[in-house]
Amino acid sequence: MTFSLRRFAFSALSLFSLAVTAHAGEKPAPEASGQRVEVAFVLDTTGSMAHLIDGAKKKIWSIANAIVDQNPDAELYFGLVGYRDLGDDYVTRRFPLTTDLQGIYASLLNFEADGGGDTPESVNEALDVAVTQLGWSDKDQGQTEDRTRRILFLVGDAPPHMDYRQDRKYPEVIREALARGIVVNTVQAGDLRSTEKVWREMARLGHGDYHAIPQDGGRVVIIVTPFDERIREIQFRLNKTVIPYGSRIKQREVEDKTRQYEAAVPAAAEISSFVSKSGKGSKVITGSGDLVDAVHTGKARLGEIPVEELPPAMQKMSAAERERYVAERRAEREKLSGELGEIVLLRDAYLKEQSAREPVEADSFDRAVKETLKNQVGEKR
Repeated sequence: MTFSLRRFAFSALSLFSLAVTAHAGEKPAPEASGQRVEVAFVLDTTGSMAHLIDGAKKKIWSIANAIVDQNPDAELYFGLVGYRDLGDDYVTRRFPLTTDLQGIYASLLNFEADGGGDTPESVNEALDVAVTQLGWSDKDQGQTEDRTRRILFLVGDAPPHMDYRQDRKYPEVIREALARGIVVNTVQAGDLRSTEKVWREMARLGHGDYHAIPQDGGRVVIIVTPFDERIREIQFRLNKTVIPYGSRIKQREVEDKTRQYEAAVPAAAEISSFVSKSGKGSKVITGSGDLVDAVHTGKARLGEIPVEELPPAMQKMSAAERERYVAERRAEREKLSGELGEIVLLRDAYLKEQSAREPVEADSFDRAVKETLKNQVGEKR
């Protein structure tokens, strides 16, 4: 996979022009759609997929932002299944659908390409796990239109083992997927003809799209903007408004998420952008475990939380001091979130301008996924 990290000259005049466009040209926020978007990736993690997995780690936040930009009011869930073959360290590893995209991202970071021997892989089992064990929502009952979009991407370079007698075969699994309202898309890495035949059939059966991309996943382009450093500065200050609570394990998970921004360069700005837009200024991290957000949204009452589930600094405070402490963090978050939101708008306008200058990469992994999501998220089924 060719990795291109590009900086663009950006004049003061262009900055002013983008600022005017981002604010004066803004349209009123659309009415809440009530739409729920569930997206799961079923990813071959054998040795031949190393470069594509590396690219997916870099672009997962860009893909998530594309969904939020298309439908800001959608409730977004991501799930993940990694698969190999019998005899490898694992056959499947699943991570159920969740709004905690930072948790899914951490799981994706832990995937390393390894294993694989003969060409076919345990595709049938992976697809079965993805359809039946990720926690997809049920189709809306009694409604003229199902507002939920359930979208699955099977990404791999090798055909399924059709000789594993214990597996349900993909035609049966895909029939169940359709009955549950799940669209099955396929992304083929490489040019193996035996894979192409099955991947095309799966997409046809699943009422989805088939995409062919290079074995390495295609060119990954990350545009570094003049706003990224400022976004990082604000994000670090926002991280200090997070108050982890719950069990010690939960508190450590929350602390790890705040550190994720530091380790995710150059994706840190994409993470901040996604959380800012999808969390509507209330959230700093995805998922649960932040006391400031929990109290603000009514998910927790400060006076009802056991003392041992508070961070050590708060355990020694009086009830009034705890209330004041959380309120101060909330006030600081509101101020910083407003500032971050304005800069994210400028960054989005800049990316739109620069992306228009980029050559079209029709066969890259992230472009294939974004193209399909653009069509299917808004589609009525």
